[in-house]
Order: sequence, then C-alpha cells, then structure tokens
Amino acid sequence: MTLLAHDRYCDEIAHQVGRLRAVVTSGAELSATVPTCPDWSLEQLVRHMGGALRWVDVLVRTRAQENIPQERIPLHGGPDGEGDPAALDAWLAETGELVVGALREAGPDTKVWGWAGALDTGFWARRMAHEITVHRADATLAAGLPYEVAPDVAADAVDEWLQLVEWVQRNMPQAAAEELFVADRSIHLHATDTPAEPNAGRSEMGVPPPEGWGWVIELTGGGIVWRRGHEKATVALRGPLTSVLLAFYRRLPLDSPGLEVLGEREVLEFWLEKAKFG
Repeated sequence: MTLLAHDRYCDEIAHQVGRLRAVVTSGAELSATVPTCPDWSLEQLVRHMGGALRWVDVLVRTRAQENIPQERIPLHGGPDGEGDPAALDAWLAETGELVVGALREAGPDTKVWGWAGALDTGFWARRMAHEITVHRADATLAAGLPYEVAPDVAADAVDEWLQLVEWVQRNMPQAAAEELFVADRSIHLHATDTPAEPNAGRSEMGVPPPEGWGWVIELTGGGIVWRRGHEKATVALRGPLTSVLLAFYRRLPLDSPGLEVLGEREVLEFWLEKAKFG
C-alpha cells in the first residue's frame, strides 16, 4: 500500500494541531464530557493528545532506541492549572511546533524506537497524523462543531487502522483480537464521495459502483486479510468517506445520517467490538 509522503504527514499534524487549538479557543466548555471518550473531559482529551505529541518529539529528537516513560517528558501533562483555554492553547501550539520540527529534521528513515514492526520516524509521523485526526474528531463532537478531513488522510487512516489490527493479531495476541479469527465473513467499506480507483470492481448488487474508494476485509481462521477495492461482502458500510472513517473508528453510530449498512449488520458490529490495536 502506497503511503503518503513524509512531509504530507508532517503538514497534516501541523494542520490538525491548528484545528484542535481552534476547538480549545472556540468557547467550548473544557470540562464537558467527550461523548466518544466518556472517561475524559475535553480538556483531558487535549492534554492526552498534546502529551502524546510531546512524547514522540522526545523519542525522535533523542533518537531513542527504547521507550521513554511519560514522567521523563517535559510538560507531558500540559500547563499548570485547569480550565484556562489560553494556557492550553499556548502549550498545544508549542507542542505542534516541537514535534513537527523534530519529524521534519529527522526525515522518514531515521531509526528510533517504535512498535508494529516499524522502527523509524516515518512510522511516528504517520501514527501521530492519524492519532490527532481522530482525536480532533472527538474534540469537535464534544464541542458541537463541524468536522472535516482531507480525503487522502482519511483513506490512509483506514489503511493504517487495518494494518495495525493485522499486526496485533499476528504479534500481540489479545482475547478480543483473537476472536476475529473466524472464517467466511467479510466487510466492505465503500466511500461514495471520492474518486474511484482503477479497477475498483463491482458493488454488492453486481453493478458498477458509484465513484468512491473501497476496502474489503476478510475474516479468516488465520487472521484478517484486507485490500483496497469493491467486492460483494457479507456486510457493507456505505457513506461519505469522513463518515465511514469515523464509524470505523467507533466515533459515529452506524445509524448516523448518510451512512448505510447493507447485509449482515451483526458482522460489522462484531468487528467494531473486537478489532483493537491498543
């Protein structure tokens, strides 16, 4: 699968930090519960995301060859005090500058501690781009603000999610992930609002699909197998790419406006319950 360019990931991290800062300074209640992460308030979510970015900044700047505990990360938990959007915004702005600067300076191929079989800075640029893309969705949902994401980033986020789940199944067996070792079930994700890829195939009903990217996920006795494309499947999730992305990350209900589930819905619900990489 072709990845995005390293600079594209760095640009997206910078963009998403800016959009997350806009949520912080929008007048949203920082103590509000995040519906998609109900153990967190909006402020706790922002501090978590900023802390993750600062952690990656230190990993990359020090060329760490082993994990670094969060207590060794300067300002990992954010600014002192709570409920101050200006302080939180300033901390987040500095955080974005640090991590993007570190990733740009290192390039994609510098060796650094990581996981999922990827021990380079390219892994972290991609991982943080998608981590903040999804957590910004959490923040905007909590604040009642609109959400959008570039199609290339959204599609690559689906790819990365599938790759990480696949890696966990093979290398870090967990009870939930192991339950996905079943046979003869498949899922088709069909984004209906993006340009079709060459040789996209045919839709569930046997007719040429509307324009849109697609993914086919097969559940097998040996783990998941997935590919880009359009094929008949046990169940299909159709809708705008952003909505498909957020539903697949469990950020939108399957019955959200614009989404459609065709076929055996329980197979998709089973996936959403069991597919994990952390």
